[in-house]
Amino acid sequence: MIADTRTNAGLDNISVFRKLHTFSEPGERIVAIASAGNLSITQSVLSILREGLENPATGERETLMNAPTMFQAGDVKFDVSFLFGGQIKGERPRLYMIYSAGNFIECTTDTPYLQIGEHKYGKPVLDRAIRFDMDLYDALKVGLVSVDSTMRSNLSVGMPIDVLVARRDVCAAELTYRIEPGEPYFTDLRERWSAALRAAHASIPRVPYKNAR
Repeated sequence: MIADTRTNAGLDNISVFRKLHTFSEPGERIVAIASAGNLSITQSVLSILREGLENPATGERETLMNAPTMFQAGDVKFDVSFLFGGQIKGERPRLYMIYSAGNFIECTTDTPYLQIGEHKYGKPVLDRAIRFDMDLYDALKVGLVSVDSTMRSNLSVGMPIDVLVARRDVCAAELTYRIEPGEPYFTDLRERWSAALRAAHASIPRVPYKNAR
């Protein structure tokens, strides 16, 4: 998962707030949530998930750390959007996009990525480059290019950027990293991508169209 940290209540009230949250018991489960939308509702939902909800079937209080399946852990209703993903030992990894009062879709081989929030500027990068079977860190690189493309065109998305990488059947984070403004790799990635786009444009043959006679 990749998430920016910019929140705003108008152009004169912009601040930084973590939108990527990880819950982990190494070797047993790792669950991550990325949020978009109303900040107060987001905080309320995260609080509920930490404190738990009573399971009507068992009477027991279930939290993200003891829910028996990923499906049950994501069964919460609210008015903001979330990416909810991870793995519980013995289950396969799963990723959901949860939106609009609890409706959700799941990531599949046919839908190898999911996005929430301000994504329209970065989505074309993912549509062209992301494949279900690609290397995890190649996917991360494409994701960072997508985030950069969004930040270039949308002031409501900004740094720092939080990154989480987790591999199948490890049930622990392989990488948790915050990219701060000016971080060398991301700065180089931005410059290389801009140069690559200019070079690609220059290499495409000139438009041949002419008025009909």
